[in-house]
Amino acid sequence: MNTNRFSGTLHLPGDEGFEEACLGRVFNARRPADRTPAAVLEAVTEQDVVEGVRLALERGWQVAVRSGGHSWAAWSVRRDALLIDLGGFHELSYDESTRIVTATPGVKGGDELNPYLGGFGRFFNGGHCPSVGIGGFLLQGGQGWNARGWGWAAENVVAIDVVTADGELVRADESQNSDLFWAARGAGPGFFGVVTRFHLRTRPLPKHLAHTVHAYPLDLFDKVMTWLHDTHHTVSDLVEIVALTQTPPDLDGPVLLVTGVSMTDTPQEAADALAPLHANPYADRALFRIEAEPTTLAEELRNQRLANPEGHRYLVDNAWLTGPAEEVVPAVRKAFTEQPTRQTFTIWFSMAPLRELPDMAFSMQSEIYCATYVVHDDPARDAELRAWLDDAMAAMQPVTAGQYLGDSDFTVRQLRFMGDEQWRRLNEIRAARDPKDVFAGYLSAGTVTNTNHWES
Repeated sequence: MNTNRFSGTLHLPGDEGFEEACLGRVFNARRPADRTPAAVLEAVTEQDVVEGVRLALERGWQVAVRSGGHSWAAWSVRRDALLIDLGGFHELSYDESTRIVTATPGVKGGDELNPYLGGFGRFFNGGHCPSVGIGGFLLQGGQGWNARGWGWAAENVVAIDVVTADGELVRADESQNSDLFWAARGAGPGFFGVVTRFHLRTRPLPKHLAHTVHAYPLDLFDKVMTWLHDTHHTVSDLVEIVALTQTPPDLDGPVLLVTGVSMTDTPQEAADALAPLHANPYADRALFRIEAEPTTLAEELRNQRLANPEGHRYLVDNAWLTGPAEEVVPAVRKAFTEQPTRQTFTIWFSMAPLRELPDMAFSMQSEIYCATYVVHDDPARDAELRAWLDDAMAAMQPVTAGQYLGDSDFTVRQLRFMGDEQWRRLNEIRAARDPKDVFAGYLSAGTVTNTNHWES
């Protein structure tokens, strides 16, 4: 096999370094043991990606893609497929006249993209965990900073450069290859191409960040969360609202944290935006209170990094929730109040009032996003902890509308992740663009149906 066609490195089974190339950049230490790629291409140029897809066509391989490696289920590691790893293909450029930033998929949103944009006084609402690459994040829709007010990050994709199933590099936007552009904003790992560059609309860097944190004992969970459920839609859309249960480093057990981060330009705007959260009727029973204190993006990212430590085993699941407080709060109680490990945390993320989405593949959302991250270090506990997580998610079933691709694992369970019409359209485009199934698509234990498994 001619490997001189690549500037990067092609690793084949049996080569020294093959296993590291397969799994070394997978963030989750709970890695797949039963999926071995046909080869791994560590691409360093756009032409490497083109040649990689063409090699796969020649060899009859499917293609899978890795950008940042943060997929909990390691979607990129597929049996007998060519894994094109984009971690070494790293380019960033900013056009001051259009305020468009162009970035390759492996660029990390918090660690690289926003520090770069900060030099121009600009910002992009990338992923909360700073080491997440923008590739998979944007393809899944992009639940980034203040998605509640600023929208999904994928809404700010104005164009992509993409290598198609024919091995051709094309530009896709609203006026050319618009079917690929539509699909790339929400298809996630089911996208039938390799994006080599994203062209992204940026926004002004907020001049003043402030945060509010109330910590409550878990015996107030029902009362506090019922109040929050009935209140969050009234809070300014300049505030990202998250409630979570976690165990802070300086405490012996988990607490319920009700948090707000405001991204404004003045302290007064921040105080006004956060004020409704301070009116919590149980505030005088909080273990501690931080209210409208100035913060920085660096500090917020530090906290995210602490909550998502590298080198640990993760079991993750999620649900879009809908319904009145008297139904939703009991349904999420287990996930929030019965933490099975010290590092486990569960989040309740406000999206209310819901914004109308543009026409794109991403099309599943509801007023509340709930996700649980079980973090541990003992492989012997995987089955036990998976069973706990399954039980916690089953309790949410009566109020579950669907799931978000970014925190899903279709090998465990499937829920609806886009609208019925969008799912039909996506499959039509796939049939036209990738009739030979060159791209590996969704990793699943069975056929992907875009339905909640209990409704099938």
